[in-house]
Amino acid sequence: MLHFQIDPHSGIPVYRQMMDQVKYYVASGALHGGDQLPSIRELAQTLAVNPTTVVKAYSELEHERVIEMRHGKGAFVTQTPPSLTTAEREKALRRLCRQLAIEARQMGAPLPQVLRILEAELAALGGEAAEPVVPLKLAVLANH
Repeated sequence: MLHFQIDPHSGIPVYRQMMDQVKYYVASGALHGGDQLPSIRELAQTLAVNPTTVVKAYSELEHERVIEMRHGKGAFVTQTPPSLTTAEREKALRRLCRQLAIEARQMGAPLPQVLRILEAELAALGGEAAEPVVPLKLAVLANH
């Protein structure tokens, strides 16, 4: 059973938090192609949210080809992960990085700490070995 954690005080819409968590579960391997997600009604009751919030999250995930809705059967993780163009991936990463930068700045986190944690999170997901982020950033700073 998946565990969804919703923070109503985070400033991030609940449907977006749900989407991000589904994407995380897929990226981390906790969810695989063909796995069924909780029903709309079940997830709405579990999280104590309006069912339309779950519908919106699932609809957006379906639009992004992360899940597919099967009429009368429910929501399932797609068999093949969505492929993004380089431009689409760049746009999505910039949006996510901007959010991270805003939150890191608000809490006063120094850049090396943010980069170290980002690197650790990427490594924790496994797969391709991540190149060290901090030396790259320091090299870029040294050239300016």
